[in-house]
Amino acid sequence: MTTDSARALDLDAYAARIGWTGERRPTVEVLRSVHRAHALGIPFENLDPVLGSAPSLALADLEAKLVRSERGGYCYEQNTLLAAALTALGFRITLLCARVLLGAAPGDVRPRTHMLMRVEVPGDPTPYLADVGFGANTSLLEPIPLVADVELHDAPRRHRLVHAPHDGPLELWKLQAKSAGGEWEDQYAFTLEPFEAPDYEVINWHIATNPRSPFQHRPYVQRTTPDAHLALMGRMLVETAADGTRKERELADGDEVLRVLAADFGIRLPEGTRLPD
Repeated sequence: MTTDSARALDLDAYAARIGWTGERRPTVEVLRSVHRAHALGIPFENLDPVLGSAPSLALADLEAKLVRSERGGYCYEQNTLLAAALTALGFRITLLCARVLLGAAPGDVRPRTHMLMRVEVPGDPTPYLADVGFGANTSLLEPIPLVADVELHDAPRRHRLVHAPHDGPLELWKLQAKSAGGEWEDQYAFTLEPFEAPDYEVINWHIATNPRSPFQHRPYVQRTTPDAHLALMGRMLVETAADGTRKERELADGDEVLRVLAADFGIRLPEGTRLPD
């Protein structure tokens, strides 16, 4: 990843947004603490596509929206911002793209649409997988070492990476999360083929504007706190506690959705915004 855009990032504002006060050096501890602070500090949301536009991935626009406003974003926004911050801190980043497996029916082959990254820490022979944009209660809270069959306890969650057979020339990796019942569930699959910013511009446009994209038709908003995970899918509000227990409530109308977005997710849309029914 080039560092030109990363040098323009206001690290002070970014650190304040995610509540991070660590030492600004490229160490494993800094990587872990920044990743967790970002995952807890900036909500996941797809409200721009729902309102009819594709979000900009330009760093200045991401900073204005995710850092300086009470907004969040989805994977291309979140991970572009994280990649810029980590690059500015001295980490080496390789951008990657994954096929989402979570929720797929047997035999389904989804396109590679999920952005994530490989992170190299100076002096550490083990690279890490970082991803703050998956938008699920099984997403990574901390980066995971890029090593097969080693469990990560990113409390209260548990993850591991495994190899999977496939026909391509590159090794296929799968990220798995441990369910409340103790089973390992596939989240997504990826190779280490590098992707570049223009690749995500194309994918972002497809996800935001294709009439068949689920992100275009209803709000999908997530917020992780130290004690729980909140999800809003359309008008259904779901709170999942750390022990896996769930509470669900259907919101009455678009006005209540806007109130819940502000009160529970920390997301405030411009005055006069109306979400589609």
